[in-house]
Amino acid sequence: MAFFSILAALVLEHLRPLRQPMGHYRQYTRFIRWLEGKLNAGEYAHGAIAWTLAVVPWLVAVGAIFAVLDDLGPVLGWAWNVAVLYFTLGFKYYSDNAERIARLLRASDLDAARAQLGVWRGGDTTRFTSDDITRVTIEQVMAESHRQMFGVLFWFVLLAPLGPVGAVLFRAASILSRRWQVSRGRFGLWARRVFHLVNWVPARLTALTYAIAGNFEDATYCWRTQAAAWPEQEEGVVIAAGAGAMGVKLGQPVNVGGESVWRPELGTGQMPDADFIDSAISMIWRGLVIWLIAGLLIVIAGWVS
Repeated sequence: MAFFSILAALVLEHLRPLRQPMGHYRQYTRFIRWLEGKLNAGEYAHGAIAWTLAVVPWLVAVGAIFAVLDDLGPVLGWAWNVAVLYFTLGFKYYSDNAERIARLLRASDLDAARAQLGVWRGGDTTRFTSDDITRVTIEQVMAESHRQMFGVLFWFVLLAPLGPVGAVLFRAASILSRRWQVSRGRFGLWARRVFHLVNWVPARLTALTYAIAGNFEDATYCWRTQAAAWPEQEEGVVIAAGAGAMGVKLGQPVNVGGESVWRPELGTGQMPDADFIDSAISMIWRGLVIWLIAGLLIVIAGWVS
């Protein structure tokens, strides 16, 4: 059931990608902001309690609904898997953003490209050069492909007997680690630690996927030697491997608010242009095909045995 749930959700997400405003995401964001406002006293324990309240009830609800529907009929359980996966995935939404930025760069419309990247990524992009926009867009699409697709699929498969619980766990943990990473005091520390644990294996599988889909030797070299310098360790693993697989240089300083912000260099080879954004998306889709083929072989092996 897991393989065909993933296949159906990916097809649905490709045909009808999520668009802004994403109501379910906005409602969940309001909920976690409310929790933070009520419980954030700057203490580690308060953050752990808030995280539990923000995640566990949803996991229980999603798992219980799956159990009831699957008991009524496997098709109903499968449909629930597909529906939840559809709303927890979302890479097509981000890849469309990246493709739009690439088109704007090729048209030399830097102001529109900056605005598009700023809405997508957040932060000040008004001083970004064309090279800055290109590098950051590629980094963003690689990171989001992991958070919005590969990590979700890994945990869905791992906890498949419980229905879509794993997909919800990964997405909720990812959202909370970002939303609460700058919280006052130690409140956000629990969210960051949990996501580090949840994300450790999937991030490395994503990096391995990029290596297989691109230049394996350069990808593994950059992964080993450069990833640790990136501010977020698991994200560094993903982006370093992706940059090495593509043979491009990412990272490096960017101009934010008139000041140069240092970032470590990731990757090797040439500086990317707008066409490399499309190449990054193509590499990610090749990686997804690798995962689907592996899943199909496992299904076939199960049928044969």
